[in-house]
Amino acid sequence: MILLGGLTSCRVDVPRDPRVLTMHLSAEPDTLNPITSTDVYASQINNYLFDNLVKRNNETLAFEPQLAERWTVSGDKRTFTFYLRPGINWHDGTALTVDDIIYSFERIMDPKVAAPNLRGYYQQIESVRKVKSGVVEFQFKQPYFMALNFAGGIPIVPKHLYEHEENFNQAAQGRAPIGNGPYRFVSWKTGRGISLARNPDYWGKLPAIEFIEYKIVGEAAIALQALKKGLLDMAGLRPIQWVRQTDSKKFNQRFKKYKYYTPGYSFIGWNMKRPYFNDPQVRRALTQLLDRKSILKTLSFNLGKVVTGPFYTEGLDYNRKVSPWPYNPTEAKRLLTGAGWQDSDGDGVRERDGVKFAFEFLIPSGRRFTEQLATILKEDFRRAGIEVTIRKLEWALFTQKLGDRSFDAVSLGWSFGFEQDPYQVWHGSQAKQGSNFVGYQDADSDRWIEAGRTTYDPKQRAALNHKLHQRIHELQPYTFLFASPALVAVDRRFENVKVYPVGLDPKEWRLAPVMEGAP
Repeated sequence: MILLGGLTSCRVDVPRDPRVLTMHLSAEPDTLNPITSTDVYASQINNYLFDNLVKRNNETLAFEPQLAERWTVSGDKRTFTFYLRPGINWHDGTALTVDDIIYSFERIMDPKVAAPNLRGYYQQIESVRKVKSGVVEFQFKQPYFMALNFAGGIPIVPKHLYEHEENFNQAAQGRAPIGNGPYRFVSWKTGRGISLARNPDYWGKLPAIEFIEYKIVGEAAIALQALKKGLLDMAGLRPIQWVRQTDSKKFNQRFKKYKYYTPGYSFIGWNMKRPYFNDPQVRRALTQLLDRKSILKTLSFNLGKVVTGPFYTEGLDYNRKVSPWPYNPTEAKRLLTGAGWQDSDGDGVRERDGVKFAFEFLIPSGRRFTEQLATILKEDFRRAGIEVTIRKLEWALFTQKLGDRSFDAVSLGWSFGFEQDPYQVWHGSQAKQGSNFVGYQDADSDRWIEAGRTTYDPKQRAALNHKLHQRIHELQPYTFLFASPALVAVDRRFENVKVYPVGLDPKEWRLAPVMEGAP
């Protein structure tokens, strides 16, 4: 799973290079090292720089060959053998070999490497070994329903460049990566953008677009201005922008708008080690203080739906029998009082055992929706006797706070695949270093998660995940918010733009022909 978390000024006198696709990036990635990166921003860029052993078909979602021209699976589903295509090179011309794959696995499993999120999945692998030149074997400790996804999707880095670095986490490659994909890294200008160029030596079909430019634009309003001025070709839109600010004939003649759902949801996470949030009765009360339906209508024009648990709303794993906790401030106050939080000194703030119910709500900078949500939450909680301080942080410092567990409450979102293993976020073993940063611990949940990993039948696995969904709903480590559609505008100068289950794929786009005499 990937966390969803600025061009601050634009020159309008710079002529557009028609060979460049310019896209919006709402925050700067921390690193482009595919092993240590955790945010969606790095994932977007690395999708162009790095290939994997296998890939998913955009339409069917079935696995297809990529760096591996074929693979085999043993009868007991524990051994996966991949046969590399001949002649695959890194962007510096060095041959990609099995040694790069083995080295990458060793770095993922190295406790000194900042990759706890990946380690949670790859600890299922007993060994990765070289069978012979061009052939690599992954041996799993036990069957795992996502084995092909992780063995075939292992992030691969160039051993010959990384092995001489003193600190893998801070290697220069994180800022100037050498990949193996259809685009090469060109430059990274801090706070401004990241540039890529088509790789002429790519082993596969070359994309039609020669250059990709990411402009870092922290504010959605500025991004829309840049889009309208021709400084961006593609940008995500806020609901108000989708409904009201891009509905003109002029805009729709120049841009085409796309709306689609991909797996993911937004949430408020409560650090369960804090005294305010260590009681499920209190966490449920906090959820019932928020009128989520009203928030969705007011802030998002009903573009989305309230969710109750951690699975894809359109998938088998989502438990549709679970209903959202209703907005009920009276019940919420009763629960808070019953849990011992009372305003005994009459200052308007509840306390328990001498501790004031006053916490810091951490949000990423530049997120208008999240800022508006935080303002609503602060006021609703104030009326219930809870004091909230809103703190905005840039993305890099924000994720550092998550890693250090040095926060009270946060608002974030998760993006994930169509096959979902809840281990990374919800297993108790991930509470110290993994993505379980709220510290969720439940023995039954761990047991269901572990059983699901070895269950190949989707319906049987869904039954386990329904139990997990119900338990998480009862314990409320998150206040689950919304599944929201992607709202995207793309300049009509590009054609062959298709919406797939996984979203848009600019690697397929090409420049639309320009009519003679057109401006």
